[in-house]
Amino acid sequence: MVCPVLLIAVAAWAVAQVLKLLIATAVYRKFDITYLTTGGGMPSSHSALVCATAVSTAICSGLDSPVFAVAAVVAFIVMYDAAHVRLETGKQAKVLNQLMRSWGEGRPEAFEADLKELIGHTPLQVAVGGVLGLAVGLAGGFVAYGF
Repeated sequence: MVCPVLLIAVAAWAVAQVLKLLIATAVYRKFDITYLTTGGGMPSSHSALVCATAVSTAICSGLDSPVFAVAAVVAFIVMYDAAHVRLETGKQAKVLNQLMRSWGEGRPEAFEADLKELIGHTPLQVAVGGVLGLAVGLAGGFVAYGF
């Protein structure tokens, strides 16, 4: 049998990706199926996944479990990275893309294609993903473990 914690985590990721597609469609008035697999955007599917993992691990193993401690630490690292490191990387990619476009024909070969700009998340996107992961983790824990 597949571990319920893993199923709950994947379910949170999938819900976040579908919500990302729906939100992007509403905001940009254009249906783009690639939002089902892309990083960045609202909500953070990474945050949803790691929060659902931590919550369902807490339900399964207890708050005093070393496994929950590891899941919680990983969740904080991933969420910090998404809202800080990866967000800054996306901002730098945007500036580099603008610089490369302004070079025109003199553009270096290493910059044949634009760098990906939608990499990280705003703190709000991370928070919404975290709340979504919490909700899916609790719901999944209730179904799987009947707490």
